[in-house]
Amino acid sequence: PDNFHLFAKLVYLCVLLLIELQATFQIAICRTEWIFSWLGQFTLDRNDFVSAEGLRKGAYVLSDATDNKLTLILIASGSEVGLILAAAETLRRDGFAVRCVSMPSWELFDTQTQAYRDEVLPPDVPARLAVELGVAQGWQRYVGDRGGVLGVNRFGASAPAETLLSEYGFTVENVVKRARELLSR
Repeated sequence: PDNFHLFAKLVYLCVLLLIELQATFQIAICRTEWIFSWLGQFTLDRNDFVSAEGLRKGAYVLSDATDNKLTLILIASGSEVGLILAAAETLRRDGFAVRCVSMPSWELFDTQTQAYRDEVLPPDVPARLAVELGVAQGWQRYVGDRGGVLGVNRFGASAPAETLLSEYGFTVENVVKRARELLSR
């Protein structure tokens, strides 16, 4: 589904929660472009996180560092959000100040003011990791030159889902490892 970002005049939303899906319908009513929504297959307790109002802006801070100056931003949409939240917990226990950003729509985020985009993805935080269980193409513009993308750049594997996720590196341990590599640069 992530290749839908490549189509012109299409707003693509990869949502994780039913509350985000409700906001997607409200967005669709107000826009003239085609809307394509993809519902992730991971459920989170919404009470632990901020509201989905930011969905209308294409990206929002889902979970933020509280104690220290921000050092790392993890970005994902849909099912991958659960993975970055779990990785952030591990990194925070080790003393890193981590922000998790849910970015269900590049197209909507790109139309926001520079001030809002900088609020969500502060330019002074170059350590950024996007996690995309699909093609990594396109994420570089959000992670920058010093960030990274954990994505799938090869296809054709066949195995049970848990095996494939592990083989492709979509584990909490690997996200933490990749984040530490970015922080050590």
